[in-house]
Amino acid sequence: MTALVRTDLYNLETYAVERAAFRARVLAHKQVRKLQLGEHVTLLFEDRLTIQYQIQEMLRIERIFEPAAIQDELDAYNPLIPGGRDLKATMLIEYADVDLRRRELARLGGIERHVYAEVAGIGRATTYADEDMDRSDDDKTSAVHFLRFDFTASQISSLRAGAMLSFGIDDARMPATVEVPVAIREALLRDFA
Repeated sequence: MTALVRTDLYNLETYAVERAAFRARVLAHKQVRKLQLGEHVTLLFEDRLTIQYQIQEMLRIERIFEPAAIQDELDAYNPLIPGGRDLKATMLIEYADVDLRRRELARLGGIERHVYAEVAGIGRATTYADEDMDRSDDDKTSAVHFLRFDFTASQISSLRAGAMLSFGIDDARMPATVEVPVAIREALLRDFA
């Protein structure tokens, strides 16, 4: 997928008019890009449209209209757009109770480094967590992480031929494995160039 440039974005005035319709479109789009990985982890798979929405919302909230500041947002968010051989996801660790969330994040230090994507019969993709910055240490983790799953050409070919795709967490503190449902799988296959 190609990176976003300034001309791909709505200006603030146009976005104010188009926001409700654009937001509805993006929320519908996200429904087939969301995977529950166990009880408390959600993977939100990013693409060009989801990242455009994030940028538009940041520009709106921060009232950013100067070209250099818009470019800063593009530079910050464009790395979250898949590059053709990878999937990119925002990982959310979710607990409704604030105290429980604090305890669990303290207990789960480094959990993001144990998330994987696996192609049946081929093996696991290489996973990178938080390439932008450290969000975890051995003592605690953050509630939000950014993951990149890097697939080989043979893994992508196998997926296109119908091989099962699953995601999981390979850690005794929060083990999980989920086979990707068909609708999500089809949406994710479109991320490969």
